[in-house]
Amino acid sequence: MTLGSFVVRSAFRNRRRSILTVLSVGFSLLLLTLMMTIWRSFYIDQGAPESAKRVITRDKVSMAFFLPSYYREKIRAIPGVTAVVPMTWFGGKYIDDRPEHSFTQMMTDPDEYLKVASDKIVPPDQLLAWQRDRAGAMVDAELAKQYGWKIGDRVTILGTIFEVNPVLTIRAIYTITPPAKVLYFNSKYVEEAVPWFKGQAGFYDTHVATEQDVPAVESAIDQLFHNAPAPTKTETEHAFRLSFVARLGNVKAFILSICGAVVFTILLVSANTMAMSTRSRTREIAVLKTLGFTRQRVLSIFVGESVALSLLGGILGILAAFGLLKLVSSSPVAVGVPAGFEVTYATMAVALLVAAIVGVLSGSLPAYHASRINIVEGLRHIG
Repeated sequence: MTLGSFVVRSAFRNRRRSILTVLSVGFSLLLLTLMMTIWRSFYIDQGAPESAKRVITRDKVSMAFFLPSYYREKIRAIPGVTAVVPMTWFGGKYIDDRPEHSFTQMMTDPDEYLKVASDKIVPPDQLLAWQRDRAGAMVDAELAKQYGWKIGDRVTILGTIFEVNPVLTIRAIYTITPPAKVLYFNSKYVEEAVPWFKGQAGFYDTHVATEQDVPAVESAIDQLFHNAPAPTKTETEHAFRLSFVARLGNVKAFILSICGAVVFTILLVSANTMAMSTRSRTREIAVLKTLGFTRQRVLSIFVGESVALSLLGGILGILAAFGLLKLVSSSPVAVGVPAGFEVTYATMAVALLVAAIVGVLSGSLPAYHASRINIVEGLRHIG
């Protein structure tokens, strides 16, 4: 029998205790993996390479205020700008208020939108059909699959902000990774039906020639409208997404506090298990020493058991997190950001590393005490 197989057998000698420990560690690593995935998605991922060339211009005070339509041409004249489109959140309802019928609807300019959002893949004939039909719509492939939509189908959106219920014909279906689950239609449709909205836009999405031009374009846009009736705030697409996250409060502190609590919990669970294992195996440790096992070997056995339990629990937790996020992202009720979450290999590696470190730390003290057990006293121990 090798040392490794001996460690594994010893770790599961008390199966009930070991299984409960593995499940506890697994649940903790599930939470830790989810928190790290959220952190990576919010604060580390910069999105697709093409998104780094896009900047968003909105009202400086609040997203609730619209911007004048003439801002578009002024932005277009700035050096480094290749395309700019108006974007407005429609905020309507599809069928009813149930979560499975909830998705984002955006109004824009079909003629230029794909010049800005060039990472969306649309068949040329479908794009042309969408551009020619003022009542046409372009939808995400996953969204079309979810509702069973196909080219030519009609979709009615019930207006809540705007006093109009657009009846749209699906003319184009786009694909993008990760799925966006957004429906786009021509802002002219609402402008003609809602007089007060004419000549306005929620914000402007601008495509810049190179990433190096982004800071200069951001500064130029805001400087251009500094003294205008509606001053602007221009930021990268990534920063624009984070502004929505910031409305939830101090998300960073929340995630870090959960991660700290999770790691502390794993330490307590693993340390308690190893302490119980050491106390119940005092005579066995004395026998091992009698057979010639050194203090270092006894130390490595108990630390190895702790690491084995932690790693097994970590693997189960990571697999559970991976499956859970897959389930959520494919669920009809997954609206918005969660659809883009995924457990990356880097996140898995960090989670396993945390599990291994916790295993070493939680097993070191009990293993140290086990290695110091006196042979004579150990053989006399009754328990």
